[in-house]
Amino acid sequence: MPVNPLFIKLSSATHLFWYRLTGGLIGSRFLGMSFLLLTTTGRKSGRPRTAPLLYMEDGDSYVIVGSNGGHDRHPAWVLNLRANPQANVQIGSKHLRVTAREANDEERSRLWPRLVASYRNYENYQKQTKRKIPLVILEPESN
Repeated sequence: MPVNPLFIKLSSATHLFWYRLTGGLIGSRFLGMSFLLLTTTGRKSGRPRTAPLLYMEDGDSYVIVGSNGGHDRHPAWVLNLRANPQANVQIGSKHLRVTAREANDEERSRLWPRLVASYRNYENYQKQTKRKIPLVILEPESN
């Protein structure tokens, strides 16, 4: 069964609050997992939208997963990045400007097993939904 949308919303808001309040001291690591804050531009509103997300490093890039708790619709941040791939990321106290792109089939084949090994629920989420869960690669922009 997919994760309750209200739980996702409330836990994300709480996570975001503590992450921002402490500059990443609270919220950047939880239960051995690494989290970042992704700020996209709302595709309809044009306003900044921020979500705390699990991530995995891959070279100089960061990989995030559009699982949406196993729901049949993509999370809003995926749709926002499709409309505008430029975004901001906070990892701990570090802030980066990134460009997002979805992993191609070869990258997905390489990354998916590593992601599932770090967070087993991704595999369950993929089984619960008809959509192919997108893997998004965030590439830091050069200064």
